[in-house]
Amino acid sequence: MRKLPVGDWADHAVSWLTKHGEPFFHAINVVVGGFVDHLESALQGPPAVAFALVVAMLGLWLRGPLFAALSFVGMMLIDDLGEWGAAMSTLAQVLVASVAALIIGIPVGIAAARSPRFAAVVRPVLDFMQTMPAFVYLLPAVFFFGIGQVPGIIATMIFSLPPGVRLTQLGIGQVDKEMVEAADAFGTPPARTLLRVQLPLALGTIMAGVNQVIMLSLSMVVISGMVGAQGLGTEVFGAITQLDIAGGVDAGLAVVILAITLDRLTGALGERLNPVARHKRAGVATGGWDLLVHYRPRPVFALSGLLVLVLLATGLGVAGSDGGKGGGKGKTLTIGYIPWDEDVAISNLWKYQLERKGYKVKLEQVDAGPLYAGVANGNVDLFLDAWLPATHADYYSKYKDRLENLGAWYDNASMQLAVLKNDPANSVQDLASDPARYKNRVVGIEPSAGEMKLMKSKVMPQYGLNGKFTLVQSSTPAMLAELTRASASNSPIVVTLWKPHWAYSKFPIKPLADPKGGFGTAEKLYMLSRKGFGKDFPELAGWLKKFKMTDQELFPLEDLIMNRYKGHEQDGVKEWVKSHPDFMDKITS
Repeated sequence: MRKLPVGDWADHAVSWLTKHGEPFFHAINVVVGGFVDHLESALQGPPAVAFALVVAMLGLWLRGPLFAALSFVGMMLIDDLGEWGAAMSTLAQVLVASVAALIIGIPVGIAAARSPRFAAVVRPVLDFMQTMPAFVYLLPAVFFFGIGQVPGIIATMIFSLPPGVRLTQLGIGQVDKEMVEAADAFGTPPARTLLRVQLPLALGTIMAGVNQVIMLSLSMVVISGMVGAQGLGTEVFGAITQLDIAGGVDAGLAVVILAITLDRLTGALGERLNPVARHKRAGVATGGWDLLVHYRPRPVFALSGLLVLVLLATGLGVAGSDGGKGGGKGKTLTIGYIPWDEDVAISNLWKYQLERKGYKVKLEQVDAGPLYAGVANGNVDLFLDAWLPATHADYYSKYKDRLENLGAWYDNASMQLAVLKNDPANSVQDLASDPARYKNRVVGIEPSAGEMKLMKSKVMPQYGLNGKFTLVQSSTPAMLAELTRASASNSPIVVTLWKPHWAYSKFPIKPLADPKGGFGTAEKLYMLSRKGFGKDFPELAGWLKKFKMTDQELFPLEDLIMNRYKGHEQDGVKEWVKSHPDFMDKITS
């Protein structure tokens, strides 16, 4: 049966829109990016304790003294975990995405509640939006807006929109029809009936929709870390790809605290604004301990205190800022990297050296496909680990007209399959004779990696491994974790590996010969930049063109960063620099 090419149609549509809608998408990028940048600066400007006091005051007004104290402790715990900047970046993205979703969702929900025909059209669209996997929204967003916060916010807005529409429609639909008919009987215009009768009585349900929009936005913003959206999502994604348990727990706990705080505050705000809930609460008498726990200051006092704290936080933020001047060579330089050990190592090495020279450097971890798109679109300035001519051939051929090649820094790279040193197999073709020895599997890395594509398209067919072996898609850290367990227990294993890699000096393993050339010839690792980079940073471009590393220099750096100082990469770089004091200085002199 012929396959319906729905995916091809979608691909062509996205390509056409990317090509012809560039001015429109650029305008959205500028507007949304500007909003989130200013909001992020406002949230990150004041000291953490000032912002925590603002949250505590909101908690006191909406939920009482106990929640105020707990919310303050929660905010300060985020700061103590070292996740304050990331949390505020995430909060800024959540707020922008949620407000945009509600601006669209609430009017659509009102229209659906008042028009059965419109509701019949909207319902299947909402079903489609809610059942579509969240990750799929990121694909066109990256093509339209590059990588960074904007595609994450757009995808988040679309993902979180349905609850706002559905619960607004449900709330208005549940309003007593007799009350609406009574308003009509007195000649009340439809618009006033909506504003004075339906919306106030439906407010509790609508606020439940607001709560769900915010919670879904927070979950999606974390996922958006995969495409370079800064914040806790990037922290979580980095921890997953590098098997950094400590970093994952810290970022995950910050997400939990932020989610609970937002959930409780928006839920309590819904009760405060709901006239039915206010009426019920007004008739409940409290005293003693119950009065202390459930005390709420009058709105005028709460808002006055909140205003004072906001002004204080703003003043402290302005006083603590440098007016946007910063140090160094001007705007922030963005280096994108994939979670491959040599790329993590040299990206951190260059960050360390460039900051010593006065540059402002930001590292963004992104998967290979979005990273190439980000460099081509100008969202990322540098990518230092392009494997050419084979591994990244598809990405490079697609975007090479919008890239600058700054040259190779390592010229003997290669891909291979590896087994334990005492394994009887010495060549890839030896594997086919005894697949059960390796549990019928090859432990692979990220599905987007060029090596995985070569494994599927060339290596496995050429050596007769299809049907005998399953290529397990995972991540580089997950593959290394499997290798660690296998080497410790001396259990047979076959993994996808490459050179340069510190694993060859850490584990008792050997590469398998590739007599049929399935992996191709030796490759070089190139440095790529966006168009115009050499003109904007001529001094830095000159330094990069002089940069070269050997195995003896690279392997110790990888080992320090990926093993001894995991999660504290700059400390690993500093230790390496102590034993190689003149290496980078000669290049950047």
